[in-house]
Amino acid sequence: MEQTSQREIRAIDPTWDLAELMARLAKALIGDGPALALGPVSVAGTPDRVALVVNTSGSTGIAKEVGLSASALLESAKSANKFVGAKPGQVWSLLLPLSHIAGINVLVRSLELGTLPIDAREITGKYPFADFTAVVPTQLFRALNGDSDLLEHLISAQAVLVGGAALSSELREASHNAGIKVIETYGMTETSGGCIYNGTPLDGTEFEIDNLGVISITSKSLATTYLNDPKSWDEKIRNGYFVTTDLGYIEDGKLVVTGRSDDLIISGGENISLAEVERIVSTTFSGIDCAAFAIPDSQWGQSLQLAIAGDVKPEQSAINEYLSSQISKAAKVKNFLYLNQLPRTVLGKIDRHKLAELAAEANHG
Repeated sequence: MEQTSQREIRAIDPTWDLAELMARLAKALIGDGPALALGPVSVAGTPDRVALVVNTSGSTGIAKEVGLSASALLESAKSANKFVGAKPGQVWSLLLPLSHIAGINVLVRSLELGTLPIDAREITGKYPFADFTAVVPTQLFRALNGDSDLLEHLISAQAVLVGGAALSSELREASHNAGIKVIETYGMTETSGGCIYNGTPLDGTEFEIDNLGVISITSKSLATTYLNDPKSWDEKIRNGYFVTTDLGYIEDGKLVVTGRSDDLIISGGENISLAEVERIVSTTFSGIDCAAFAIPDSQWGQSLQLAIAGDVKPEQSAINEYLSSQISKAAKVKNFLYLNQLPRTVLGKIDRHKLAELAAEANHG
């Protein structure tokens, strides 16, 4: 091991109340206490400058232990508060789990404003007023589809950050029509969470897009390393930029994220974007929640599958005819999986690993 100064790591204790967690987080940020970990960590200590360790599985399922410095976390909080116009004394509400960077960011932004956030994670009934909050698209959908107390809370906020998963244009428009002041955020654990808001980089962040459409980011909020795989981290950094697995383009000077480069499958020798399949099906056949995924196939290499949730079940032939005309003949769904609801991670992302497991069970059932 390198002979560098090491800092103790302590896992966040679920019995800590929010005030105690805030106090311990503040100590971690000023270097007066151990670094905090949001999940199990494979190493005993961390480089001195790392204040927070966050596990992120990414698309491969292999957990990376992301080391974030105090300066990265504070830069993220300051630039986010500046973007939304937050002033000292104003209050954030916490609606996100503290096992992810998005939840911790609410705490760091609150520290920067000198306030304690409202813990709204388990509230039933009316929510206390908050100036700002952050949610995932699933929570936004719930507010617009029956959770009137949450809807009232979101409408009354000065700004509502929405991240963690793609925000559909339909959901964004419905939020706008309801009077929710939505700000769509883009980022990842490695950038201390969202660092591009409504397509515009926060202060201290820049992005570029290569000729394949892959997004790279450099930021003052960039992580330090992967504690359990520093070699992997070094491979992700090129000329000071972190190379993401996301694809996008620039429109009217703003970043538009279209999907993930690892969402591309090769079926029948042709590249097919799972995100594009989902976009076409969901916009063509209204009232359905769908997710595209793939399973290995001896004939196709990867076989395109489609999971559909809810009561509406469009004709399979109609879906395939439309996909063939919009993408290619290779973009035909080989099997359909009907579910009550799509499996998602706690941040609202489609769990494609789980879908593949459910498809395998259905095929062997």
